[in-house]
Amino acid sequence: MPSNKVLLIIGDATETVDTLYPYYRLIEGGFEPVIAAPEKRRYQMVLHEVKPGWTITKEWEGYSIEADIAFKDIQPEDYLGIFFSGGRAPEYIREDEALLSLTRYFWEHQKPMASVCHGVEIPARAGIVKGLRMATVAKCKFDLEVCGGIYVNEPCVIDRNMVSGRTYHDSGHFVAPWIKMLEAARGA
Repeated sequence: MPSNKVLLIIGDATETVDTLYPYYRLIEGGFEPVIAAPEKRRYQMVLHEVKPGWTITKEWEGYSIEADIAFKDIQPEDYLGIFFSGGRAPEYIREDEALLSLTRYFWEHQKPMASVCHGVEIPARAGIVKGLRMATVAKCKFDLEVCGGIYVNEPCVIDRNMVSGRTYHDSGHFVAPWIKMLEAARGA
């Protein structure tokens, strides 16, 4: 029986909409979203927006969310795909060796992967973006390119088994193609 489980990678200060939009879309699609983080505990999410007249991102406290599993306890073969949420969390969790190993596993096994906003920092740090076309928030262009990736300023970029978007504003463009990949991997 093919797996219905899909990992959503988060940490403290993960972006609320980046996380909850795909979470609920996965449920609608008949998948089981599994929240994965450094530890199995409750995490604080945030809301991000560049306010008119501002040149930097403003951050507000968002909802909190319970992690179902710690990175170190994940058996990647039990999961159909993976999603890297944005916010500030990727900057802090991208050095987690278990997460990096997990990221490489999904890439090497050509499982459906998706990334939004700062989520790109995790596959970049894992060393899987060389020659890979990806969308991300403009301020993470450097993180992608310094690791050999190719920045594309579009709401949905699909390259091999990776689907990416710039910010949560692009969710309506890139989440559905990723879910179609998951459906194909599951055998619909």
